[in-house]
Amino acid sequence: MSNTGVSWKYAATVADGKRFEIDKLNIWDNEWIDTGKTIHVKDPLYGKEFTFPVYEIESKNKKVTFAAGEFSNNMWGIYLPR
Repeated sequence: MSNTGVSWKYAATVADGKRFEIDKLNIWDNEWIDTGKTIHVKDPLYGKEFTFPVYEIESKNKKVTFAAGEFSNNMWGIYLPR
């Protein structure tokens, strides 16, 4: 579920700062802009429910949208629009 009008898919669980690219943009190299929207997800490993903010990053005339939040300390769940 989300308040974005978009369906979302799990992309990865990533350690804090570990390189993760969306459309060739490393998310950790760019400022995350909070869109004010959220999505509701389940951790695919443990099934715990979370509400994650939706962010945008922009660089080199590219803009990408993703949702992210910490599943546990320094372990981030990343979700992408379908």
